[in-house]
Amino acid sequence: MTTPRADASGRPAATAEPYRLAVVGGGPRATYALERLSATIDRLGEGHRLEVHLYERTGAFGAGRAHSPDQARTSYLNRIGAQVGFAADETVTGAGPLRPPAERPTLHEWCRRRFAETGDPDLDLGPEDWPKRYVHGLALRDMFETFAADLRRHPGAALHLHHAEVVDIAPAADRRLEVVTADGERRTADEVLLLTGHSYHDPRRSAGPATGGGTRHVPHPYPLEDRLDAGSCGPDTVVGCAGMGLTAIDTILHLTEGRGGSFHEDGPALVYRRSGREPAAVVAFSGSGLFTFARPDNHKPSDGSGDHPGTFLTTGAVDQLRAHVGRAPSGDGPGRAQLDFERDLLPLIVLEMAHLHYVTLFGPAAALLLTQRALPAYLAFVTGTPADGPGHLLAPLERAVDEIADVLEGVLRGKCALFTAQAAVTWPVREVLLHWTRTVYGPSAEAGVRRCVDRSLPPGTVTDALDSAWGLETYLHGNRFDWHRAVAPVPPGASPEEFRASVRTFMARDQLWARQGNLANPHKAASDGVWRDLRQVISYAVDHAGLTAASQRHFLRHYVRHHNRLANGAAPEIMAKMAALIDCGLLDVGAGPGARVRLDGATGKSVVEGPHTGLSRPVDVLVEARMHGFDPRLDALPLYRNLLDRGLVRLWRNPSADGEDFLPGGLDLTPEFHPVDPDGTPDPRFTVLGVPSEGARSFLLSALRPHADHYVMRDTLVWLDLFWPRATSR
Repeated sequence: MTTPRADASGRPAATAEPYRLAVVGGGPRATYALERLSATIDRLGEGHRLEVHLYERTGAFGAGRAHSPDQARTSYLNRIGAQVGFAADETVTGAGPLRPPAERPTLHEWCRRRFAETGDPDLDLGPEDWPKRYVHGLALRDMFETFAADLRRHPGAALHLHHAEVVDIAPAADRRLEVVTADGERRTADEVLLLTGHSYHDPRRSAGPATGGGTRHVPHPYPLEDRLDAGSCGPDTVVGCAGMGLTAIDTILHLTEGRGGSFHEDGPALVYRRSGREPAAVVAFSGSGLFTFARPDNHKPSDGSGDHPGTFLTTGAVDQLRAHVGRAPSGDGPGRAQLDFERDLLPLIVLEMAHLHYVTLFGPAAALLLTQRALPAYLAFVTGTPADGPGHLLAPLERAVDEIADVLEGVLRGKCALFTAQAAVTWPVREVLLHWTRTVYGPSAEAGVRRCVDRSLPPGTVTDALDSAWGLETYLHGNRFDWHRAVAPVPPGASPEEFRASVRTFMARDQLWARQGNLANPHKAASDGVWRDLRQVISYAVDHAGLTAASQRHFLRHYVRHHNRLANGAAPEIMAKMAALIDCGLLDVGAGPGARVRLDGATGKSVVEGPHTGLSRPVDVLVEARMHGFDPRLDALPLYRNLLDRGLVRLWRNPSADGEDFLPGGLDLTPEFHPVDPDGTPDPRFTVLGVPSEGARSFLLSALRPHADHYVMRDTLVWLDLFWPRATSR
């Protein structure tokens, strides 16, 4: 306990009443907030006191449920360890006092230190390795405890941790708030910081799959050990897995490797050996019928300095489009002009992908030619000339690729001497040929082609007998970019067997592409460089009613899923495990695209059906293995629903000129992240960060990335910069 300071007469000075902050949610965002709060605690000043009450319903302080240190050991992060941080750094503008570098490690650095202390093989990671998710939880807990200890060392600060679920927040006297927990405890607060993360939809409030008494329905798989235990998902059960993204992969690995099965290398292939404790089968299905694609090996600097900057898909291009073709949200009324994603933005995204694809295939020496050819149509488009479909802007680019391929083909086959070919074009033929050879065949073939070219010999003698180690096409007019093939690389299939075979063929090729990396493989460079590196440009165009109501609805239903498959998948090592499970017959992906669930009235069982493949398979357990979008009206937890009912918050809406506004489910927040009540009045007593702002904002599921001025830390600073004046104004 801190003794009050004495005044000049020697009597103890009156201790000011503390400013009480309630933090609801103790997961990763709470760790980041506590880091900044403890680092700036000297702003509290003499004579002021701060009392923080932090609530986490799981008791996993610092990590929360999604990253709990106690979770299944079979779940992985989908980000490399060097790209996960815990504290502000020099790149974060206005962060304030920074901790010494040794006190703000990346996840990779934290793992190396702990491995040196413990020898735990799960911590023996390189900077480009993919950590298990529980390891991230261990690090979050450790860093949280470090930041909590720092805060508690200040004589005017107190931190109280509550293993409790906050179910309601009610107005109290003197403009304060009363925080109510599920166990009936009530505590007053001067302000509340809501950091609640993801929940899931209550099946009683949402339109779920068709289930009856013969199938056990699991509306949310986490925690995996509790929801999918051996007693309910044993060897005599067939488990239906609704979803084929990261949550589904967690589910499948828990039911297989987590039950004692093991993966082993058999030559170049990975094989799965059953333990006998797995379910009889896992039937995975989704709208596309495909798992997320393998994330490529990362060959870019972890600080973001090597991220693709964008040639055509830029914020300036978005501004141009909005000025020339944007429409007011309500006819001729006020408000920012809105765009249509498919009509106005998708052509730019497809052009950017194609351009990056071909620059990766032919090399930087071909970039100027490719850019110059695409530029006139691009400039016409962003200033108002409409495009006829997503690939409309690609025709000049494809003609340039044809020209490059024709010239290189002549040199490769000895039909044209290098100096003759060079005299006819402005781009460096030798350099482009060597780059193409290295991309398709590798450095050894490149060296052989260089020797032939330097000796005026036909270089095709080197490459004719070779295959591409990366699964690329080996003819010069091959490896063409195709948007539709990029998002739907597997045809529907006329039978479950045919579709399964097509899926495995694609997964094998996708593995090779991923292993070549995000800088060398044209397909992966295009996806990673646009849908990850330029994600902030897409957000700039989409967020805060940047799209029409109808277009935003379509974007969330379709294009976010394209993003997830193209650029937010699991590591190649994890996708190799999915392939091995398909090969051994335990994992069934034969439903194909457009799969649905039907209730069999005679048996009461849910049946997974593939409309294209003809699969029809009853399941004993049906798992909703996909994340639900935030919506307090449907949420399984009562907090936000109660706030909505009390009129303390309202849903954000995207206004429509035709009167059909879109309410995606997120809260209406000010730029300072204060919720807006039904009358449109902001309430500065509340600050809401993260998932509940989905709808107005997009792509919010992300751990803090170091050395990147990351939005997660910038959002935290928006709260902190307004918090300190309030906390010290008494």
